[in-house]
Amino acid sequence: MEEMEEELKCPVCGSFYREPIILPCSHNICQACARNILVQTPESESPQSRRASGSGVSDYDYLDLDKMSLYSEADSGYGSYGGFASAPTTPCQKSPNGVRVFPPAMPPPATHLSPALAPVPRNSCITCPQCHRSLILDDRGLRGFPKNRVLEGVIDRYQQSKAAALKCQLCEKAPKEATVMCEQCDVFYCDPCRLRCHPPRGPLAKHRLVPPAQGRVSRRLSPRKVSTCTDHELENHSMYCVQCKMPVCYQCLEEGKHSSHEVKALGAMWKLHKSQLSQALNGLSDRAKEAKEFLVQLRNMVQQIQENSVEFEACLVAQCDALIDALNRRKAQLLARVNKEHEHKLKVVRDQISHCTVKLRQTTGLMEYCLEVIKENDPSGFLQISDALIRRVHLTEDQWGKGTLTPRMTTDFDLSLDNSPLLQSIHQLDFVQMKIPATPILQLEECCTHNNSATLSWKQPPLSTVPAEGYILELDDGNGGQFREVYVGKETMCTVDGLHFNSTYNARIKAFNKTGVSQYSKTLVLQTSEDTDSEEQTVPFPVPSERLPLRRMSPFSSTLNLQPSFPRRSYFDFRPSPHQLSLHSSLQSLNAPVAWFAFDPGSAHSDIIFSNDNLTVTCSSYDDRVVLGKTGFSKGVHYWELTVDRYDNHPDPAFGVARIDVMKDVMLGKDDKAWAMYVDNNRSWFMHNNSHTNRTEGGITKGATIGVLLDLNRKTLTFFINDEQQGPIAFENVEGLFFPAVSLNRNVQVTLHTGLPVPDCYSSRASIA
Repeated sequence: MEEMEEELKCPVCGSFYREPIILPCSHNICQACARNILVQTPESESPQSRRASGSGVSDYDYLDLDKMSLYSEADSGYGSYGGFASAPTTPCQKSPNGVRVFPPAMPPPATHLSPALAPVPRNSCITCPQCHRSLILDDRGLRGFPKNRVLEGVIDRYQQSKAAALKCQLCEKAPKEATVMCEQCDVFYCDPCRLRCHPPRGPLAKHRLVPPAQGRVSRRLSPRKVSTCTDHELENHSMYCVQCKMPVCYQCLEEGKHSSHEVKALGAMWKLHKSQLSQALNGLSDRAKEAKEFLVQLRNMVQQIQENSVEFEACLVAQCDALIDALNRRKAQLLARVNKEHEHKLKVVRDQISHCTVKLRQTTGLMEYCLEVIKENDPSGFLQISDALIRRVHLTEDQWGKGTLTPRMTTDFDLSLDNSPLLQSIHQLDFVQMKIPATPILQLEECCTHNNSATLSWKQPPLSTVPAEGYILELDDGNGGQFREVYVGKETMCTVDGLHFNSTYNARIKAFNKTGVSQYSKTLVLQTSEDTDSEEQTVPFPVPSERLPLRRMSPFSSTLNLQPSFPRRSYFDFRPSPHQLSLHSSLQSLNAPVAWFAFDPGSAHSDIIFSNDNLTVTCSSYDDRVVLGKTGFSKGVHYWELTVDRYDNHPDPAFGVARIDVMKDVMLGKDDKAWAMYVDNNRSWFMHNNSHTNRTEGGITKGATIGVLLDLNRKTLTFFINDEQQGPIAFENVEGLFFPAVSLNRNVQVTLHTGLPVPDCYSSRASIA
């Protein structure tokens, strides 16, 4: 409850409220302090005289902006007021808590009445020390303001809870511990003060003295004073005026002051406003909880910055120590730079911690104060302050929702040391901004699974300043095996189809650019649906007799489809755009080494003619032209076939693999970017970099089938004609990223068949090896 103490202190004297009154602006002030800050206006500036004389602008026009007579029911009682700067006769002072206070223009006349009953000067004006709104007092003076008994009760409970040992109330300097309490005097005494001020003789002998603890309980259980009307002090509040937002008595209603207003029962409005305040506190409580969690996050950021700073400094020292003596002289400057960045980050985060802590303390104090107010059983007293508290709660909640719970600083040090300059350039050695992109964040709200498909979405961190050129998505095999790349590209969403049913897959993502690759994101666990067809689990892997239809995709799609053409097997149908291919995207199967793809019109020579969904190609030129497949391979074993649909005048087409930048206007194998077999109607040759090797008898005719087997596990390339291996292994030690390739002229037309398993003869030899 210590954080609530600011709510219980007067803005003028800085002490706990004593006999607090409620101003029309809903702020509180001690009754004695209110009298001290009254300002008397000239008689000619009263509202009545101004209306009667119609006088023009005077030195006191600043009051006319705000002064409202309490005689008018329609007046709000206050207005916007900017201060008394233009009144040289009323210089402003400051209270102990820094609030501007305006003393009276002249000392009040001597009186023997109490501050509440003493008359106030005519035409007195009081200004709220918190919001600086002002109003003219009527004939009732300060008695026209209601007393805040709820606040008095909260202060009493707070002071009782703070006082572990009750102190004597009459000790002048250091109060001693009280030993007794007089129930009639309602005063705690220590032994010396009791003998001096409360002797057990005369009228005081009949007073009852009790122990301090018992006196505290009896004081707490003493009945509250009944709320009385400010206009009719002998009448208790019994109703509530909705328009005026104040409790009223029956005599007020009989006099007709609220005849046209909506009036409701006091108890009903008490319960209603308590409910509204409780609901408002629920929202503020959530904000306070978020603020506490945010403070924990900020403190963790401080620790992370410390750790990152230590790690960065160690790396910097290691690099500097590896250089010559000139680098050692530069090392101190670089370390100073890192320390400056370190201190800057810490300062920003600590400032935010301090700011958030202050706001949280204020919020918690308001919450505790509101909770204590709710405990009050005085309906009229509660209703006098409930509206103001509800507004403050909503305002405080809104202040938490304006981006205050977002870190202003990252924990990473976006600096890296470039140690490549020559020795003579050491004096120019300086930090360069780190170019590696930040780790992507998986968007869990957009990631989902459906049947045997999984959709993943990710984004760059909001505070990241280094752009990413693309992303690499990796999945394991569903059995806790190694991760494998399933997508490389610029898009931030990917759908993977054809996964095993009732399996658990792990997914992760990383970003890359020309400088390097970021760290992996957190691993996301995906669970596919259960397989409802139990027979599919026992069907062996089939060899397709014909090519199944490929799944079509937009060229800008980021979806990698694992198409389940056969039970419990996955096949690739990858449709990357040309810019994705230039990023060296690689493709690996998750559950079976079988890939689906087609020819790529975007990278082919302009003379190539496409048909049959880009699976059949021919040429309009008599010269050889090259066309590539859309899928690149960097790992695994891959096999595809091409059937000869037309073969005229004995041409020699070439089949094989190539790099993305192979020459497109010469026969495949003429440059060092292609590995191929060219064949006519009688024999074939292997060719790479225009070197012809391994002449083998046996050619092709219309209807012949040419098979290409790329084994990147063994780094070999092998060819087949009509299901028979053509010659020895054509090429060995093939590494890198390869695309299926064909070169042909107008006398040849071929059709591509993908999604095929490895030939049985090769599989048996591989198992023996």
